[in-house]
Amino acid sequence: MAIYTKEEARKILEKTLSFSKADACEVNLNGSNSGNIRYARNTVSTSGYSSNQTLVVQSSFGKKSGTATIDEFDDASLEKAVRRAEELARLSPENPEFMEPLGPQEYDESASYKAGTAKVSPEYRAQVAKSSIEPAAAKDVTAAGYFNDSEGFSAMMNSNGLFAYNQSTNVDFTVTMRTNDGTGSGWVSRDYNDVSKFDASEASQIAIDKAVMSREAKAIEPGKYTVILEPAASAGLLQNMFSSFSARTADEGRNFMSAPDGGNKIGQKIVDERVTLWSDPLHPDVPTATWNGAGQPLKKTMWIENGVVKNLAYDRYWAEQKGVDPVPFPAGAIMAGGDASLEDLIRSTRKGILVTRLWYIRSVDPQTLLYTGLTRDGTFYIENGKIKHPVKNFRFNESPIIMLNNLETLGQQVRINGNLIPYMKIRDFTFTSLSDAV
Repeated sequence: MAIYTKEEARKILEKTLSFSKADACEVNLNGSNSGNIRYARNTVSTSGYSSNQTLVVQSSFGKKSGTATIDEFDDASLEKAVRRAEELARLSPENPEFMEPLGPQEYDESASYKAGTAKVSPEYRAQVAKSSIEPAAAKDVTAAGYFNDSEGFSAMMNSNGLFAYNQSTNVDFTVTMRTNDGTGSGWVSRDYNDVSKFDASEASQIAIDKAVMSREAKAIEPGKYTVILEPAASAGLLQNMFSSFSARTADEGRNFMSAPDGGNKIGQKIVDERVTLWSDPLHPDVPTATWNGAGQPLKKTMWIENGVVKNLAYDRYWAEQKGVDPVPFPAGAIMAGGDASLEDLIRSTRKGILVTRLWYIRSVDPQTLLYTGLTRDGTFYIENGKIKHPVKNFRFNESPIIMLNNLETLGQQVRINGNLIPYMKIRDFTFTSLSDAV
């Protein structure tokens, strides 16, 4: 039994804590049920189902901590895990940044669980594969995809009286479509908490169409181009930018958010004033747990507003050092968008390039957030408001900060990897060389 109710989880955690002899003890209990189906060469290759549960005990004596993990929850096993964590704690060196466990907290009720998603069946998974494979074969295209559905729970309790519990569900789908002549490739990704929002046929058709459209791509000169970035293209760069929102690394002069004269860039304008970025665990399109692994409540938080940095993440230790309130990192990001559809953005472009996604993104200069990588799975030349022809893939060198200062138009938001990211039209995006890879 991998999924425990709130009360079932509470009883296990209370029993575990009852064995503790440490100065402080924290116990985390997690479980999940997950099903999947994988296909390649237009044939299902694997399918499976897993059910897992784990309990982690962290015991502390002063600033010395030890951890033990088990997946058996009878009384003898629980006590054995506690004793092992205490034994390791006594052997461990002191952690100079040790923080006492939090006391009781108040959490909002999460919206991350959808009962329908928890009921996905093997027959449903098979239909997802069929919805990709059959239309692909009919278009002389080969499909390779993966669908995974999961339900899970997380619970934690500590010796200072904190108790937290959350249930969640998720579906993830990706498929790559390759034309059988080897010259065209298309790709699509979908993820939702609520499986009723997922349409395998619709998603697969997008990838098929891109594969067919991208056959026999033409080479054009690298350089600076106006680009339309689909959310899957910009998400990687934006997530890398968001990882620099650490107050500590900024204050220590180690990332882009470090101010030249010391400190950080809170209060400074760093991107176009149309850029607003926030997090909200209760957003209906991207709901998450309302607490993090440290037991801190997660609330709606503004990170960039009208181009100005409003917050950086402070862990409990660094917040104490700086005399401010902790600001936990969020589970996902939401970027404000506009009303324009992808088709609207294409129609409004005289000359430009449509980018489906970026991959193999690597850091070039952490201080300027300069990254390099490649386009992939559908790159197209736009002329006079229409897609004229596919183009060979490019290597790019670009910073999300420069990108967001060269913003022309924000389009509609799309969920991607647990984030809400809009379509974006960007001027002067830098492509440095061609790639022959399809």
